[in-house]
Amino acid sequence: MQQTAHKVVVIGHRNPDTDSICSAIAYAELKNKTSDLVCEARRAGKMNQETEFVLKKFGVTPPRMCTDVNPKIRDVDYRQIPGIPGSTSLRKAWEIMRDQKIDTLAVTSEEDELQGVITVKDIATANMDLFDTGILAKSRTSYRNILETLGATMVVGSEDAVCTTGHIRIGTATPEMLESSMEKGDIVILTNRYESQLCAIEKEASLIIICNGAKVGRTIQHIAAETGVAIMSAPCDTYAAAKLISQCAPISYYMTRDNIIKFTLVSPVADVTRVMAKVRHRYFPILDADGKYCGMISRRNIINLRKRRIILVDHNEATQAVEGFDQAEILEIIDHHRIGSLETSGPVYFRNQPVGCTATIVTQMYDENGVTIPQKTAGLLLAAILSDTLVFRSPTCTPIDVNAANRLAKIAGVDINEFANEMFEAGEKLDGKTAEEVFLQDFKVFMCGDIRFGVAQGSYMTRKNLTAAEALLKPYLEEARNKQNVEDIYMLLTDVPKEESVVICNGRYAAEVLSDGFETQPAADASWTLPGVVSRKKQFIPALMTAYQEL
Repeated sequence: MQQTAHKVVVIGHRNPDTDSICSAIAYAELKNKTSDLVCEARRAGKMNQETEFVLKKFGVTPPRMCTDVNPKIRDVDYRQIPGIPGSTSLRKAWEIMRDQKIDTLAVTSEEDELQGVITVKDIATANMDLFDTGILAKSRTSYRNILETLGATMVVGSEDAVCTTGHIRIGTATPEMLESSMEKGDIVILTNRYESQLCAIEKEASLIIICNGAKVGRTIQHIAAETGVAIMSAPCDTYAAAKLISQCAPISYYMTRDNIIKFTLVSPVADVTRVMAKVRHRYFPILDADGKYCGMISRRNIINLRKRRIILVDHNEATQAVEGFDQAEILEIIDHHRIGSLETSGPVYFRNQPVGCTATIVTQMYDENGVTIPQKTAGLLLAAILSDTLVFRSPTCTPIDVNAANRLAKIAGVDINEFANEMFEAGEKLDGKTAEEVFLQDFKVFMCGDIRFGVAQGSYMTRKNLTAAEALLKPYLEEARNKQNVEDIYMLLTDVPKEESVVICNGRYAAEVLSDGFETQPAADASWTLPGVVSRKKQFIPALMTAYQEL
C-alpha cells in the first residue's frame, strides 16, 4: 500500500527570528490556497520571545519544530502488510507470503506489539524436518490449525483443544502393526477401516484423523467420546494428510524472537541503508512512534525513496538551512538576503528581492495571486516587517516595506508604533533567560572563503536592557564559538532608538576584522560602538566580508 504524500515543509533558517517564522506561516497558507501542494509551516529552532509574543497576540499556533529533513523511513513507500498472530499455522503463513509476494512476515500481538518474524526460509526448514514426529505436541499446535490446514471437520471433541502429547502415526497397515507401534496420546492418521479406528481408540490416541472424507460410524464416535479421543474427518488422502500435518504447527515455534533487526518511522534512511548492507535479510519490520508494528521495508523500497519536499524562506545559505536540506527536494526559495552558498540539484523557483523583509515579498505574492490577506496573517506579516526593518530605521528598509506595513496594520487593526513597542519590549526581556538562550534568539553562520564565522543580533528599545544583555553575553562568547564550531563570533547589540549597535566578539580574527571593517578601535571594555549600524544584512556582514577577504 502506498503511503500518503508527505506535506511540503515551508521553513526558515536555524535560530529563527520573527520574519523566518511568520513568513513561513503566511507563505504555507498562500500555497495551500493557490496550488495543489499541501504545505505546512515548520520552524528550524526554538522561537525567541518576540516571536512568541507575536503569535500569541494574533492567536496563531506556533509551527512544529523541524530540525532535520534528512529522509526518514516514513518517507519511504514501505509495505503496510498486517502482522499475524503467533498461533498462525506454517501453511497459512506460507499462503500469505505467496499471495503478498513477500518472504518475511511480522508476528504480532493483538495490540500490534512485535513478537517475532517468520521467513520463508524458516518455513522451508520446518518442512524439511521430516523425522520430528512429535512436533505438534512440542509446538502445542491447536486443533483449529489442523482443521484449517487439512480442510477437516471436527467429529468428536473441541476445536479449541491443543496438542500436548504424542507423536504422529500413519495407520495404513494392519491393526496389529498399529497396535505395536502406537503409544498413548499419539495423533493417528487413518482411513475408513473400522478395526484400525477401534484399535487407535483402545490405545488411547489423543486425536484420530480419518481421511478421504470417510464417514465416522456412530459406534466409533460414541466410544471415542467416552474415552476422550478426538476425531476429525479430512477430505484428503493419507499421503496428503501426512505431507500437510507438520505444516499445522504454529509459527511462534519457529519464528525469530531475539535480536530482530527493526527500524522506526523516524529512522534515517542513510542509517537503515548501512544496516541493510551488512545483513542478508530482505525485509525488516517497522515500528511507529508508540513502538507498535506498522509495516515491512525492503531494499527495493529504499531505492524508490521519495525525498522530502521543502520550501525555504528568509535564507539561502547552506550554513543556515535546516539539517539534511541537501537530501531534500527544494521546490522554492523566497528570500531578501544576498545570494549565498546553497546549491540545488535542479532548477527551482527562486524569488529574491532587495527589500527589508521576506514578509514584504510574501505580501506582494498574496496580491499577485488575488488572495485576500486574513487579519491574523496580516498581523504576522506586519510584525515581521517591523522586526526586520527596526520599525523602518534599518537601511535595508524600502518604500515597498513601508507601504506594505501600513496596509497590513489596517487589516490587522493595530497601531504600528504601539504594536512595535510592545513587540520589542517582549523580545528584549532577560528575566530568567540564560546567556545561550539570549544569544541564539537570532544567530546565523556565514562563510568567507574557508573561514566560518557567526553573527548574533539582538534589538533593544532601552539602553538599560542593552547593557544588561552585554554583561550577560560577554563571558559566554568563547563557549558559543566552540559550540557553534566557528572561527570567530560576533554579538550585535542594536540600540533601536539611537540607531547604533554595540558589538562584542571572540575569536582568532574577530578584533582585527572589526577594526579593519569599520576603521575604529574598541572601547576600554573591549566592545565596539558602531554609530548608524543597525542592519546585520546590509551594513555589518558586507563590512566583515571585505575585511576577511583582505586578511
